[in-house]
Amino acid sequence: MIRRLYDWVFRLAEHKRASWALGIISFLESSVFPIPPDILLIPMVLAKKHRWIFYATLCTVASIFGAFLGYYIGAVLYESIGQPILAFYGKEDAFGSVAAWYNKWGGWGVLFAAITPFPYKVLTIFSGATGLNFLTFVIVSIIGRGLRFFIVAGLLYKIGDPIREFIEKRLGLMFTLAIVLLLGGFVAVKYIF
Repeated sequence: MIRRLYDWVFRLAEHKRASWALGIISFLESSVFPIPPDILLIPMVLAKKHRWIFYATLCTVASIFGAFLGYYIGAVLYESIGQPILAFYGKEDAFGSVAAWYNKWGGWGVLFAAITPFPYKVLTIFSGATGLNFLTFVIVSIIGRGLRFFIVAGLLYKIGDPIREFIEKRLGLMFTLAIVLLLGGFVAVKYIF
């Protein structure tokens, strides 16, 4: 089953509209969608290594625009949309206790979430809801998201073939690791805030 899923993702990564899908997932992941764009970024770079800069740039730009949507949800639509999204991640009660601290140190939180598997959308919404300085939010998002996607794509470009061989030989382990990282991000949300 994992092998079929892996093959399907690689076929999708080679599709002529894969870049659109990557951009849409990158955009949505920064505000509402729980699946990170790495699901497509990794096979797309492995399938067409010469396009790694394009894919990393696409992820970064789309993710930053998605972060703006997350900030907007927090700032303007917090009660109607932001609270239910934070509730989905188990963070609806954290707002009051963390808001003051967050306005002082939130830039570091956004940077952390932008680089790691931590659910970035939680902090984009939280940033808008607490009124984190928008310029700080933008700068940290550009740096964090750029680092994340360019490091991943760059490493795949440089050492992609051995990575692909490693992944293909250990599909079960890689799938488990991906699930652990994804779930670990959600657990981190629960215990960090």
